[in-house]
Amino acid sequence: MSIMDVAKELKLDWHTVKSLEKEYMQEQFRRSPVAAPRAIGIDEVSLRKGHTYRIVVSDLERGRPIWFGGEDRSEASMDMFYEWLGPKKTKKIQLAVMDMWKAFTKSTRANAPGAAILYDKFHVLRHLGEALDKVRKMEYSRLSGKDRSYIKGQKYTLLSNHENLTIDGRMALRKLLKANKRLNTAYLLKESFGQLWSYQTEGWARRFFDNWKQSLKWQRLQPHEKFAKMIERHWDGIAAYSRPENKVSLGFVEGLNNKIRVIQRRAYGLRDEEYLRLKVLTCMLTEI
Repeated sequence: MSIMDVAKELKLDWHTVKSLEKEYMQEQFRRSPVAAPRAIGIDEVSLRKGHTYRIVVSDLERGRPIWFGGEDRSEASMDMFYEWLGPKKTKKIQLAVMDMWKAFTKSTRANAPGAAILYDKFHVLRHLGEALDKVRKMEYSRLSGKDRSYIKGQKYTLLSNHENLTIDGRMALRKLLKANKRLNTAYLLKESFGQLWSYQTEGWARRFFDNWKQSLKWQRLQPHEKFAKMIERHWDGIAAYSRPENKVSLGFVEGLNNKIRVIQRRAYGLRDEEYLRLKVLTCMLTEI
């Protein structure tokens, strides 16, 4: 129920209900003190249009967000988390999962030099999805008539996970890929890349990536080639997942991000950042 719904139900002032909920969440967080995390997940949240960001840090093993703050997604804002956590707890961090944002990497290496850095699978695959979409746009611009009509309006079909498509969506995808060889190749390359995270040793992961990169030869898929160069630059942080000590649930940060988007939609119009912060920090905690 929204604040307005509760206020109407209990015949209370809207501001009173909101204040009571904030007090409840503050007590909820107070009763669940933050322990020293071994593995953390780092992500940014966009507060509103205009690139206003905050950073969310989660304890991946305990499955809860532990910090929401910063002034943007800069290195200085990331440093604020480590200052808040304190040097004693920071020393116990062994793994930091994040996207390939340089500021997060630099801050973590400076503040928690003993932690392995792992670039989040879902962020990496998002970059590959963007590369596929660029190929789609290039093909749409290059073609005309019937060949172009197969591509029009198929962005969602092409970029969605195959299992999430309806029967009609799967039929449209098959039709599109049959009609356009370059898009078919780009799509198959995108679908196969997720296999990288299944390898148990860095050597086998590297062999897979080298073969994947080799398959780009002569394909004239510039966005995919650019993606491959990005992976090369960040290889250590991607291959880190093949080590047994770095096996954590990579889906938690993505799931939390989806939960935060729901919280933001429900709190649409509320310009109270402290309310949003408390909502995020308590969204995985048990009720009191």
